[in-house]
Order: sequence, then C-alpha cells, then structure tokens
Amino acid sequence: MSFFKSTLSEQDLVKGCRRNDRRMQELLYKQYCASMLVLCRSYAKNDQDAIEVLQDGFLKIFQQIDRYDPIRSSIYTWMRTIMVRTAIDFLRRQNKNQVIIEWTEEYDRAIAAEALEHMSAQETLYLLQHLSATTRAVFNLHITEGYTHGEIGKLLGISEGTSKWHLSEARKFLINSLKAKERA
Repeated sequence: MSFFKSTLSEQDLVKGCRRNDRRMQELLYKQYCASMLVLCRSYAKNDQDAIEVLQDGFLKIFQQIDRYDPIRSSIYTWMRTIMVRTAIDFLRRQNKNQVIIEWTEEYDRAIAAEALEHMSAQETLYLLQHLSATTRAVFNLHITEGYTHGEIGKLLGISEGTSKWHLSEARKFLINSLKAKERA
C-alpha cells in the first residue's frame, strides 16, 4: 500500500541504503511509509504515537539494512517485522507499570470472527484505539500477524493465558461495539 513508487528496483534501493545514500533512504522511506504507518496505527493509541513508532522503525531499518537478506524475505516483509518489533518495544516502554491479570478461559472465536466480518477495516482500527496498548498489541499480533499465544507471550513478556485474556477482551469490546452500532 504505497502512494509513491520508485522507478528503481528494490535491490538498487537496498544497495543505496547500504551505502548510506540519503537519496536512496528517502526513496525507500517514501515508497513504504504509508503502509508502515497503517501498521503502526494498528498498535498505537493515537497518531502521534504511531508516527513515533514509524520514525523509530525506519531508523532501525536504516541502521540494520546490512542484515537484510533478499533470499530469506522481501524488503517489505523484513521492514514489517522490524516495525512490529519496534511497536512492541514502544508498548513495553508505555506499559512498564501496568498490572496484568492472569486468565486462562477460552472464549467462542466464531462469534468474534462473525462480528469482525461486519466491520470495515477503518471501523476496526478506530475501535482498537480505545483498547489498552497490551490488548491492542495482542489482538494485532494474533489476528493480523498470525502469532500464537505462546509467541505473543514471549514477545510481550506475558503468559500465554494473559495473551488469551487480552484477545478475549478485544473481541468482546469489538462485539459490543458492533451490537451498539446495530441498535443505533
């Protein structure tokens, strides 16, 4: 999802960035900033935080560009991974003092999936901004990125049960929001 498309190949952009060529870095940024900002917004509470994550993420991308291996993944996938990890680091900094409740009960996924099908991506993104940072991160990592609860637990420093609880809370919130919308 890019509004700007460089005429240079991905390989040429990466080579230029590896030489610390500012023009190439700017072209890479312009080509991918829109899609990366959408990703950052799905983790952040507001636009200001999303932009901070985006800037931190691109800084890491340019610092680590020598580690990019085109055989293992596309530049987009590699950059997306860095952005997700940057967003998680940001959430950790924001939530240092947050108390996390332990809960292991599973909830009905089919009901939540049906509710989400009735919402546009923009509505879902707007509603997710009303969740706590940890709940929003768990939802994004599990639903959007496909991480397991065990993987989420390791990334966020929470238990698998806590990850399940946060996902359940996000789903309940989205379902209740959908029901309220239907009544209106």
